[in-house]
Amino acid sequence: MSEGSKEPPDLSRPDRRGAFFLLFFCLMAIGAGNTMLMAAVLPPLSREVGLPDWMAGAVFGLSAFFWSVFSPFWGKRSNRYGRRPIAALGLAGYSVSMLFLFLSGLAAKTGLITNTLLIFACLAISRSFFGIFGSGANPAAQAYVADRTSQAERRDEIAFISSGFSVGTVVGPAFAAALVAFAGILSPLLLTSVIAAVMAGMIWFRLPEQKEPVTDATNLDVETSARGLWHSRDVLPFLVFAVCLSLATGILMQVFVFAVMDKLDVAGPQAAQYTGPAFTVGAMAVLLAQLVLIPRLKLRNKTLMWVGCIPLLCGALLMIVAQDFATLVMVQFLLGLGQGLARPGFSSGASLAVSPQLQGNVAGLVISANGMGYIVTPFFGLFVYQYVGPNIPFMIASGLLVFMGLYAYHALRDGVGEFDPETDL
Repeated sequence: MSEGSKEPPDLSRPDRRGAFFLLFFCLMAIGAGNTMLMAAVLPPLSREVGLPDWMAGAVFGLSAFFWSVFSPFWGKRSNRYGRRPIAALGLAGYSVSMLFLFLSGLAAKTGLITNTLLIFACLAISRSFFGIFGSGANPAAQAYVADRTSQAERRDEIAFISSGFSVGTVVGPAFAAALVAFAGILSPLLLTSVIAAVMAGMIWFRLPEQKEPVTDATNLDVETSARGLWHSRDVLPFLVFAVCLSLATGILMQVFVFAVMDKLDVAGPQAAQYTGPAFTVGAMAVLLAQLVLIPRLKLRNKTLMWVGCIPLLCGALLMIVAQDFATLVMVQFLLGLGQGLARPGFSSGASLAVSPQLQGNVAGLVISANGMGYIVTPFFGLFVYQYVGPNIPFMIASGLLVFMGLYAYHALRDGVGEFDPETDL
């Protein structure tokens, strides 16, 4: 670890905890909106307007492509311009995306747009605003926390703000189920757009920015150090694991909604009454892992990664035989528990593997890798589910999770991405 990584951050500012809570609620807004879209809005909407299942997944896939491309871009920009403006831009982009999705869905439902390809294009372009601009929020938030925490604190604090997203996924599905039943299938999109706009304003006006402006000379040094960061021997294993995890969980989460509709023979708004509570249980399992198990068990990042693969694997295998709602809920619990353990492991591990000057860069790379698998999940997941066999996607995910567990156990060198109190204080 470089000498620069041993410089203690300024932890004396009294606004630190309030700033972290503000980021927590912003990520909660994103988590709630995304889960409402994935669990309660887009799958039933796509079947209602006649889109094939794989097209619904491809809407997320195109957005994930832009997310993966632009996350490192915004991470670098947060080094130069500060975390606050990039985080605010991300929330604003997310608000615009949800508003355009609402308008596109409304046009399709009212018959203003009837062509299948045109409906798909409108939905995909609308969601892409989130991938292009909304991707700034997460790396800026993670780098903001890294700026203000010591190495000993970083994993728990990253897990804390990440749990904001998880809290959103707890609130989102249950709230969406009630909202859809009361105000229609598109209502969660409009509400989320308004909330995200408000949160963008709060970030811009209320988030204290500690980072000093970067001079051209300093920026040149940082950019020179960041070249080739993605294939650094200390960073690459975390990124490989993140890509594989996004692919496995993308398959499981996207196919899950359609599998519920088919296994339980439900459709339209009625589907949200089942998928919403199931996703809520899964999100509660994420919170259990991130807010209870991780702080108490004090496991190494490497251990969190391979241990997290175990409940994910159990959930994937159980999905093959699940035929009733109770079993499907248990699947979501296992998936949530596994993600809650594994994600903070590679996020904090990659952060601890680089110097403070490169936190924006590595945060962008991690967020990019974390969404990269969703680019191809419509084809490995929904296309295979619809046209090859309904159990094949879960078998693919199971094989991938076995590889990931072995990779995390054997490929990560001991000590990389870990806090050492004897050398890092």
